[in-house]
Amino acid sequence: MLIPLEYTNITLRGGTRLDKLIIRGNRTLKGTVEIGGAKNAALPIMAATILAPGEHYLKRVPRLKDVMTMGRLLADLGAGFHLEGNEAMLNCTKIRNYEAPYELVSTMRASVLVLGPLLARLGKAKVSLPGGCAIGARPINLHLMGLEKMGASIKLESGYIIAKAKKLKGASIYFDTPTVTGTENIMMAATLAEGKTLIENAAREPEVIDLADALTSMGARIKGAGEGVIEIRGVSTLKPLRHTIIPDRIEAGTFMTIAGITGGDITIKKCRTDHLDALINKLTDTGISFKHTSGGVRVTGPSKLKSVNTVTMPYPGFPTDMQAQFMALMSVASGTSVISEKIF
Repeated sequence: MLIPLEYTNITLRGGTRLDKLIIRGNRTLKGTVEIGGAKNAALPIMAATILAPGEHYLKRVPRLKDVMTMGRLLADLGAGFHLEGNEAMLNCTKIRNYEAPYELVSTMRASVLVLGPLLARLGKAKVSLPGGCAIGARPINLHLMGLEKMGASIKLESGYIIAKAKKLKGASIYFDTPTVTGTENIMMAATLAEGKTLIENAAREPEVIDLADALTSMGARIKGAGEGVIEIRGVSTLKPLRHTIIPDRIEAGTFMTIAGITGGDITIKKCRTDHLDALINKLTDTGISFKHTSGGVRVTGPSKLKSVNTVTMPYPGFPTDMQAQFMALMSVASGTSVISEKIF
């Protein structure tokens, strides 16, 4: 993978660039596949490294475009980013730049996750309004509301969020609707704030829990991640991170539906089935069978799939990121199914 010369703080080794996919269909898929690290866990944890000077080490980092974009963004802020295989080292000793430019943020919405950490560490942040989502605009007003309650002054100017705070202070923050990146941004900012922060109606996704676990290993004081109400008591400093990213539940769920679509027999290694209860329940209703094995789960498709209705919901409900795959599954099932999209 080629890296523009201006990103001198980034080094890459191993892996190849994938330019196209060639798929020859009408085959029953059988075999074993190993699930990689979750992109939606890796991105906020990479942003969290801003909070502590020093060298941070991450394992099971997926080699994806969004991960590289976050690495480039961190490099632009002054960090060193080295990715070899699926292990990353980030040196955040010299974070001095506080501007996340449009060229990077516009390509990936998750770039807004640097807002909270920059504000907590440097007392200021200038972050382009996020983009990078084909679904359309997904507002970040809940992020900004939470940071303002913590004492930040925020204004929007020429497409940028400009935030300042001499010192963030703990606050009680209620989200009208659960927001994953909003929960993560406030949680990161609160780790270095004065006093206690409560996030009510917080997102409960496994990726939020993984971030909380990573922050806790850095010295943060966090309770309740995954339970809807998160309590963070601010500390004065955090230490560098060593952490292994959780498996990608959407990747695992995709292979589960592939087994159903092709009438296949796939053993999925290194996945967390406890992160996929709602999906597995629905897939079981279609006739797909599951058998836990050493280090994974064996998924077997039936000779004839049954149609099933489903509704996407915030975690622990049926994940919206599995809606398209489930629709493909239902397109080859007998009968009529109705899929209701309630998230986007």
